[in-house]
Amino acid sequence: MSSDRSQTVYAASAADLALCALDALRGVEGTALVAAHVERADDPKAALAAIRIVGADAFAPHLLGDAVLHPEDAAAVSQSFAVFPPPVSTPGPPPSGPVEPWIAAWRDWATAALVARLAGTEGDGLLAPQPSGAPVLTDHSEGAARGADTGGPDTSAPDVAASASAAAASATSDTDWQRWSVHMGQLSPLAVPALDSPVHAAARAAPLALAHGATRAVLRRDFPTATHITRWLALLHADGVRLPLDPVPLVEHLRLHGGGPRLALDVAIARRLLGMESP
Repeated sequence: MSSDRSQTVYAASAADLALCALDALRGVEGTALVAAHVERADDPKAALAAIRIVGADAFAPHLLGDAVLHPEDAAAVSQSFAVFPPPVSTPGPPPSGPVEPWIAAWRDWATAALVARLAGTEGDGLLAPQPSGAPVLTDHSEGAARGADTGGPDTSAPDVAASASAAAASATSDTDWQRWSVHMGQLSPLAVPALDSPVHAAARAAPLALAHGATRAVLRRDFPTATHITRWLALLHADGVRLPLDPVPLVEHLRLHGGGPRLALDVAIARRLLGMESP
């Protein structure tokens, strides 16, 4: 199979998994959705890749609904990390390191951390399942320390505060907040109430930059980016953070533009965070 065809198959499988998560969030899908996605797939490898692509968002029904994590789901996540292992070394944050591996490391951490939380294995310090090469937070900057003070993990996450918080605090040009908000949008699977980290500290420190980023993306008709960033605004609103705009009409506007299962799942998560939908 060619690389282009592989990417197409993986993307289609990810869209199917996102639709399963959306249905489960709405109460119309079974609860062992991740394992079922792999079991019924014509291409099990593509289904495992989909778990890595959708990541923590696959567990929205467990965090924001009534779904219970089944052992089969945890095993499926473990298998996905075994078949598609993350890099052994922790990537550095931009601009010192490339953006994509840094984003992927955070998303992998969120997936593993949520599975550990839902499986009830946090007390023994294990991620269940624990993928090999899990990112480790090694930075001890002021931003990282703030994340630790809020209860964020200080041993199982890559460094983002040094770049994200600094970018938000020193946004002296359009490029700074634009780039920062896009990066935060790429980290939207972390925008759930069950997690806390330096990424969340950076979001709490810069609601205006997030609002600017979401508004700019809407004006550019880049609805996926707008929806990803709006996820953070919805989480901040749920946490009682004062925002420079009302996220409710923004979410409703994005809902009207569709965009496939993954965008619909983002919107549904934001609506649930805002109390617009009941569990």
